[in-house]
Amino acid sequence: MDWKEVTIYTTTAGIGPVEALLEDHGVEGYVLEDAADFEEFLKDTEIYWDYVDEDLVREKRAQETCLKIYLPDSEEGAKQYAALRTALENLKARDDTHAWGRLCTETALTRQEDWEWGWKQYFKPFPVGRRFLIKPSWETVEDVQGRQILEIDPASSFGTGSHDTTQLCMAALEEAVHPGDSLLDMGTGSGILAIAAAMLGAEVRTIVDIDENCLKTAQENAEKNHVSVGRGLCGDALRDPALAEEIGGGYNIIVANIVADVIIGMAPMFADKLVSGGTLICSGILNERADEVRAALTDAGFTVENHAHSEDWSAFIACL
Repeated sequence: MDWKEVTIYTTTAGIGPVEALLEDHGVEGYVLEDAADFEEFLKDTEIYWDYVDEDLVREKRAQETCLKIYLPDSEEGAKQYAALRTALENLKARDDTHAWGRLCTETALTRQEDWEWGWKQYFKPFPVGRRFLIKPSWETVEDVQGRQILEIDPASSFGTGSHDTTQLCMAALEEAVHPGDSLLDMGTGSGILAIAAAMLGAEVRTIVDIDENCLKTAQENAEKNHVSVGRGLCGDALRDPALAEEIGGGYNIIVANIVADVIIGMAPMFADKLVSGGTLICSGILNERADEVRAALTDAGFTVENHAHSEDWSAFIACL
């Protein structure tokens, strides 16, 4: 069956009334895009802005708040859509102060195969470093060419393995990890780096992320690859002393694919949590900020052993 995507435009104040209207008409599921959420995201995550594209910021700030629902592309779905249109017109007539926005709709046809696959069609197996072949669970590989398959389903988390920073970190892990090394993954995302380290023989003790959903995704991906990524801790260790304490110390390796400002701020913490002679692998660093990060690492007592980079991004291997 094909589906009709119905977008209902409103405002942040209008979300509640529209939700109530949908519930009254038997629509239980919807996708909410609240323009206010993006502004809040920018405010709360200012230090992580290296990954936020300026064009995306402009696009999101111009975007209206909306709710998206999916109705069957059938006679019954057409009747339900007509009833919703009438209800929205009645709701708009009650909105004397125009607080709930336009309350109009746009429609688009979503075919069944698009519904099921969407972006998945673009995520194909590919090699990373010398050892790994990254693939999603829905793809099969006939010839692995002597590589080790790392199966990853990112869900909403950062880390399919295609980004330069992830590949730079994976290549560094291949050089740095020795069997039995204890490892901390700061900013785990999909868990791909922790999983790669575990497959290389590391004992992954702790993964940390500011998003609890990432920790769930990372654990699920670890199970797919039959490895353990240790305990998951949620929060911002740079701003939460209790979390920083809970992470503990005595690690042989820390991998941190985050952003330059966070790595600079955490450099002394990283040094404190590594054993003498331990190794920090860090990326998420735009090339133009590499010198700042190198200086912060040096100030924290690290010796930079390797500076790898792609066209836009840098990664460091630094030792105590």
